[in-house]
Amino acid sequence: MAKRTKGGFEQIAAMPWWIGILIGLIGYVAIRHGVGWYLASSHNPVLSSMGRTLANGAYAPFAWMLLIACWLAALASFLGRGRRRQLLDTQTGIDSLRQMSWRQFEQLAGEAFRRQGYAIEETGLGGADGGIDLILRKNGQTTLVQCKQWQNRQVGVKVVREMYGLLLHHQAAAVKIVALGDYTPDARRFAQGKPIELIHGGELIATVRKLQTGKARATHPLDTPLAFGGSIAASLLLIAGLSPSAASTSQSRPITAPPAAFQPTPRPEPPPIPHRSTAPAPHAQPVIYASNSQDDAELREWKKRNAEAMKILEKTTKEVPLR
Repeated sequence: MAKRTKGGFEQIAAMPWWIGILIGLIGYVAIRHGVGWYLASSHNPVLSSMGRTLANGAYAPFAWMLLIACWLAALASFLGRGRRRQLLDTQTGIDSLRQMSWRQFEQLAGEAFRRQGYAIEETGLGGADGGIDLILRKNGQTTLVQCKQWQNRQVGVKVVREMYGLLLHHQAAAVKIVALGDYTPDARRFAQGKPIELIHGGELIATVRKLQTGKARATHPLDTPLAFGGSIAASLLLIAGLSPSAASTSQSRPITAPPAAFQPTPRPEPPPIPHRSTAPAPHAQPVIYASNSQDDAELREWKKRNAEAMKILEKTTKEVPLR
């Protein structure tokens, strides 16, 4: 059966939950602040204007959508790890293993390897009979795992040969095959002298019981609801701290003076107007200005003509009778 390609949500949900929270936080900061800052610093006027628009929150809804999607995938990863722990802790024997679905069988094997110190990547959850179901990583080495929940037949040499070919193709360090039943003699002979480990049902249930009673059963600090909720709260506080800092930066940015070519020429201030008194000057007398070049003869002539004019005026003016 062909494997179904995982989407982005499923890929993040298959990772440890704290990676999903970190991816969401980085994506939010990059979209909400990083893209706008990068474009605003460009020397291109169009890109710079676009960057200022983005910095004001044009892409904020997309940033929140990515953040929420990643955090939902992280929640799915957190809940899935809880189900896997419970799945291993509730096994009682070979009969309980037979009652599982092939998907649960793969999850049980993955949880058993995780408690043994391996970093687990689940790749075979898209089909009931896949090639590589789990990828284990420990001490810089990679191990390929295939799970076979065959209840009525043994695992043959063909399966072992295929896994050995995958080991050579991926240049892995070892191969592990986990089966509910047993293996054929040919399969065991082929695996001898090769980095191939064949694990049958009896060995699997013995390992599960050992992990149930050992220290590995204790919950890791990162698997507690307090750790998950605290990570969400810390991320929200970081987001809240970034938003006002960006706003205050834009508000406190100094306003630079325009170039000298665009500065208006200042107008000169008008001179102050002296205060004029409105009160009339007492006993104002007419002032007669005489030229410095006027001599005494001309002045006597002018007085003489003035006296003659006054006499003519008195003769021609009638007296006004008094009433």
